[in-house]
Amino acid sequence: MSAPAPRLDDGFLAELRAIAGDRVVTNASVCERHGRDESYHPGHPPDAVVFAHSTDEVVALVRACAARKAPIIPFGVGTSLEGHVAALNGGVCLDLSQMNRILAVRPEDMDASCEAGVTRKQLNESMRDRGLFFSVDPGADATLGGMTATRASGTNAVRYGTMRENVLSLVAVLADGRVIRTSRRARKSAAGYDLTRLFVGSEGTLGVITEVTVRLSGIPEAISAAVSAFPDLAAAVNTVIATIQAGVPVARIELLDEVQMKALNRYSKLAHREAPTLFFEFHGSAKSVVEQVETVAALARDFGGADFQWAIQPEERAKLWQARHDAYYAALALRPGSRGMATDVCVPISRLAECILETRTDIDRSGLIAPIVGHVGDGNFHVVFVVDPDDQNEMRRAEEVNERMVLRAIAMDGTCTGEHGVGYGKVEFLPAEHGEALAVMRAIKRALDPDGIMNPGKILRP
Repeated sequence: MSAPAPRLDDGFLAELRAIAGDRVVTNASVCERHGRDESYHPGHPPDAVVFAHSTDEVVALVRACAARKAPIIPFGVGTSLEGHVAALNGGVCLDLSQMNRILAVRPEDMDASCEAGVTRKQLNESMRDRGLFFSVDPGADATLGGMTATRASGTNAVRYGTMRENVLSLVAVLADGRVIRTSRRARKSAAGYDLTRLFVGSEGTLGVITEVTVRLSGIPEAISAAVSAFPDLAAAVNTVIATIQAGVPVARIELLDEVQMKALNRYSKLAHREAPTLFFEFHGSAKSVVEQVETVAALARDFGGADFQWAIQPEERAKLWQARHDAYYAALALRPGSRGMATDVCVPISRLAECILETRTDIDRSGLIAPIVGHVGDGNFHVVFVVDPDDQNEMRRAEEVNERMVLRAIAMDGTCTGEHGVGYGKVEFLPAEHGEALAVMRAIKRALDPDGIMNPGKILRP
């Protein structure tokens, strides 16, 4: 499959403007902004950005691009972390952020249908008085379309699942302009291939997602958070494993190593011990939350956990989780002027301690500043290398540690990415992880996108 070349002559621009008017933008700064995400990967601007307003408009735009074999790069708000939105071959960026209507909220079915540009916070604000919430929380206020395309996850995944479990159906525009609805809203079906799961995590390489129907959850009666420091990383991770194996339905378990805790204390004005630390959150009835806390506190004590502090009041919990969500910026503040090279892996829970400890040792030997933080309740952890991108030696060492970490996770029957996705940043690791299955992915890609115009260079190399 050869990489398509951009075709953006005056005639093509006129055709795009006949569809979207002055929402076709070729301004250099706008294109530059749409050619990069939050990652350290170099950006590649598209030739034009089109702000779409409807599925019908997306159909017309895709057909126009298909006729010219021009690349199409879907864009939400640009919070991805592996170069997903880079226009590696130029082309047209379809910005869906203005397709932000909540189409239906169905409390009786506990689901909602939204256009792809609706953000998770927007959806939750709209349901505040209905006793419902959308559980997937990647930290950033990402769009539902982008979260679906990257198979996003977050702090709540250990209890509520990822986008894979919470997307019920979607509408997508294929590379030839056809529109498909991947499934009905029934909670289960045995009818045909599961196209919904195929598109969840497809990163815009199979089609443009324009509508998403998601599963909702009830706001729990009681919520409590807790923090506990540990003598070392092994003790903290073993507490996580014991908690999961004990069947405690904990909503969130986040690990922050001593480097990250030092950064967090400084950045978020906290006063926690600078040691490996677990943040917990418990959901349920008032009685069940107390039982969960008591069980986990006992397990933490068994592994040397200290200062097991509760946070019951909403403002206390909000401060704690805001600090956790600011971990990336806190890490960068350890070295002003630096850039963050964020990466992640996920392993079976039984191999989590081994993988994290070996990774921490590798980082320390490299001499790099790199905090570890993770949604360890499901075996997923992140490393943020705090680097000078102009220092080639430093970047090389960070890339080498990252590669060893990824291959270590794959060797443990894990994955090169638990939630960041592949983009073009991790394409080199897919052969080691998937083997011959990668050929099947290529066959699917060719069947749905024979000209290779849908976000080329992501997940699969051209």
